[in-house]
Amino acid sequence: MKPKSFTYLRPASIDEAVQALARWREDARILAGGQSLVAMMNLRLIEAQALIDVSDLAPLAYIRESNGEIEVGASTTQAQFMMWPTLAECAPLLSAALPHVGHYQTRSRGTVCGSIAHSDPSSELPLCLATLGGSVVVTSSRGTRVLPCGDFQIGMLTTARLPDELITAVRFPTRRPGAGYAFAEMAQRHGDFAICAVAAMVSGETTRLGVGGVAEKPTVREWAGLDESGIDDALNDLAWDLGGTDDSHATAAYRRGLVRRLGRQVIEEAKKCSS
Repeated sequence: MKPKSFTYLRPASIDEAVQALARWREDARILAGGQSLVAMMNLRLIEAQALIDVSDLAPLAYIRESNGEIEVGASTTQAQFMMWPTLAECAPLLSAALPHVGHYQTRSRGTVCGSIAHSDPSSELPLCLATLGGSVVVTSSRGTRVLPCGDFQIGMLTTARLPDELITAVRFPTRRPGAGYAFAEMAQRHGDFAICAVAAMVSGETTRLGVGGVAEKPTVREWAGLDESGIDDALNDLAWDLGGTDDSHATAAYRRGLVRRLGRQVIEEAKKCSS
């Protein structure tokens, strides 16, 4: 199956892109890497009257660190971010998670911001964004606003981006001094969407755990003074709070079990890495 016919637009600037969005609004789709969008259009799960291609916009092709954040532009691919020389030092959680994002071939085209925009609850980058407490930069003809991840990610494949807004960047907080980070997931095969994914950050007496693949969006829980004796009870409560559903990949009970097992694994690993 192939997509319905559409108008293809290749803006030469960010301003031209947002003007096109202002014109087409709900009838437009943004193309950056296209790893999810094109497949969904081919299956006619979604339609677009206009496809606005920002993949080669030079002003959006950057990775920069400033003021305790790593800002990634909208046309930066996952592979480029994964190969950023200081990634492991500045963002160890992202360094651990990125090898699980898709496959070598898809990472060469898929973008960091595209994954955030798609907002699949099983996707690794939205989970990392939520766990770290990052934010998303959106631009329209009306100006620019910065949305905290908790406000941006609304539900399954749903965000707070307005129809005339372009995601121009995503911001991840850099490593906190003395903090430890860890990531793990269970998938049917490496590179598939996670049946359950977990990300942990331990800083001082605070333990922060993000869980993806169970609820309709990444869920983050934070505990103060969580010691060894309390981990299992805390994870059990979280697993039941998340609920989960049965599907063709796993049962809700299996996912709850993964929250408990993988959650303990990453919390212990993050504690070992903290100082």
